[in-house]
Amino acid sequence: MSLKVALQMDPVDRIDINGDSTFALGLEAQARGHKLSYYQVGDLSLRDGKVTATGHDLELRREAGNHFTLGEQQIYDLANDTDVILMRQDPPFDMSYITATHVLEHIHPKTLVVNNPAEVRNAPEKIFVTRFEGVLPPTLITSNEDDIRAFRDEFDDIILKPLYGNGGAGVFRLKKGDENLASLLEMFAQMYREPIIAQQYLSDVRAGDKRIILVDGKPVGALNRVPAAGESRSNMHVGGRPEKSQLTKREEEICEIIGPELKKRGLIFVGIDVIGDYLTEINVTSPTGLQEIERFDGTNISALIWDAIEDKF
Repeated sequence: MSLKVALQMDPVDRIDINGDSTFALGLEAQARGHKLSYYQVGDLSLRDGKVTATGHDLELRREAGNHFTLGEQQIYDLANDTDVILMRQDPPFDMSYITATHVLEHIHPKTLVVNNPAEVRNAPEKIFVTRFEGVLPPTLITSNEDDIRAFRDEFDDIILKPLYGNGGAGVFRLKKGDENLASLLEMFAQMYREPIIAQQYLSDVRAGDKRIILVDGKPVGALNRVPAAGESRSNMHVGGRPEKSQLTKREEEICEIIGPELKKRGLIFVGIDVIGDYLTEINVTSPTGLQEIERFDGTNISALIWDAIEDKF
């Protein structure tokens, strides 16, 4: 089987070939004989029901400083010239991101979009998790300052973060008596129209924030991310240290709770974040961690994802 695969992603010349999960997925596709093309989300167009993208044929290779070759620029009819689209542009999950899901919905599932664009739109990462009982730490989503203050009074030590943020940006820890709460609420109100999210601070984060990858609803690998000294955030691009990890019984239980719903929604490639006994996020937009997990335990999750995709044909 040879498929025509389009990568809808951020600029290919800027990726880290030793960490980027889209790069790993592209290399695996090439190894299977699939043909790659590439475009950026800003080059996606919808006219009279027809979805096109201006992009290039693409060849990838694991050579630092020489990791890609682009063909001549051309316009792709994504309903007819493409079999699979990997929607891999990074968040933020804003109206631009949501608009792209509406456009791609015109061609899915005739052209298989991974992940299902309608379900990506319906599963914002910090809200989708609230659908599952018994897995989330105490959590408040609101714009109401009195409710946020009452939440801090109840739990003493909390985390505040943007509801649609990503990568650890804008995440603050507030302990009991911290006088910065009013200023932070003012800042959030000025920067975001959306509600913010407050969660009880989980001290287990000092031991790590675990990223677990699920493929078609089944857990296939995990990576622990330990915060740097003086940090409460474990994201790797703010200094978190990756560590080899395996699933605990509680983490297996969490995956069993959420897995069937992920599969039902066509969310083939998902990354979840677990701190201690609690699920904190379900990442469906552009999950990462594939290369780090493979380096630690040899699991080629890119191959498992492509197995799942090819099973759809």
